[in-house]
Amino acid sequence: MSMELDSERSGPIVWSGIIAATCLLLLVVKQLLWLALPFIFGTVLYYALLRPMQRMVRSGFSRNAAALWICTLFFGLATLAMVLALNWSDGPEEDSWEATIGLYLEGGVAFVRNTMTLLEAKFPILAEMRLTSTVNTAFAAYTNDFASNHLGEIVVGVVTWVPSLLLAPFLTFFLLRDGLRFKKFLARAVPNAYFERALFLLHEVDQTARRYFEGLLKLTVLDTVVLALGLWIIGVSSPLLLGLISAVLAWVPFVGSIAGCVLVVIVASTDAPATPLVAYGAIVVFVLVRLLDDFVFMPLTLGRSLHIHPLVTVIMIFVGGMLAGVVGLMLVLPILGVVMVIGETLGRLVTNPRLRARHRYAKALRVRQASIDLDIARERRGAPTASTKPLGK
Repeated sequence: MSMELDSERSGPIVWSGIIAATCLLLLVVKQLLWLALPFIFGTVLYYALLRPMQRMVRSGFSRNAAALWICTLFFGLATLAMVLALNWSDGPEEDSWEATIGLYLEGGVAFVRNTMTLLEAKFPILAEMRLTSTVNTAFAAYTNDFASNHLGEIVVGVVTWVPSLLLAPFLTFFLLRDGLRFKKFLARAVPNAYFERALFLLHEVDQTARRYFEGLLKLTVLDTVVLALGLWIIGVSSPLLLGLISAVLAWVPFVGSIAGCVLVVIVASTDAPATPLVAYGAIVVFVLVRLLDDFVFMPLTLGRSLHIHPLVTVIMIFVGGMLAGVVGLMLVLPILGVVMVIGETLGRLVTNPRLRARHRYAKALRVRQASIDLDIARERRGAPTASTKPLGK
């Protein structure tokens, strides 16, 4: 079976359909982002918690009880960790969140201004271009009264997303509890002639998705630990929290890594405003972690689980960003992976001549079985019956 599968490759027609379906789904997901993001987070958590739940089932628990205990324990610990992280503060307790955000923004702006001043001192042509004054004017136009003008809108936007993200725990629980039932439901819809092949491919899809999402979580843990260690060595505050946020942001290609680097630099420049070397050291640490991520961690974790050619990956990332912005950058690869598996599966099933022949034969047998009573009546009248005709007619 595996040799036969390896010998079948999807042609240009199948891949054209895969790319077209991916682009269409990106446009749909952009409009239904409130549902797509919780479903993606729920799927990631499902594969992360599936192995512990299976151990509980093998030890004697029912699927319902195991899913309930695993979800309760995980989300309880996650809520506790979030509360502790929100209550943890290195600054004065009387500072409000608005003042804290304003402080970090000022630290980031000061770092950029100091960097521009150093560049002008090194390169006189930049001083003649008045680079520092231009940058100061641009920052002043955006950062003046930032807290009063923009933070309210940001908070309202975050609050509107909270009910949607709360769907992720419910989706995770029901996927753990009823995932096997859903697979059986899909298997029953497959014609008998295609059943064995479709069942094998469904198993391969599930295993590939599990390896991909588990690898993504392992990659996130490795990035968090290494980045937190580097930030702790150079003296940046809250290194573990910064490492975790940056590792999660790195799920978004290009944009997420830049956003994580900017966040780390802002915190480092605010912690040590009189020592710009700390912020520069944070940039060096971040770049080194990205290099380790691309050349060491990613091959060890994600590898080539999706089996997508690098050229197709790069092109689809740009297409996703053009069609759906940051949302497309974040979701194009998971969507492409799912559509690719479905498209290749349908292509293999539909284009296999042996399976098509078996399916036609099974349909003919069902027609003959359904017409037995009519054949008996025709025999009594002496008319020709369906049993006397070839199956293909």
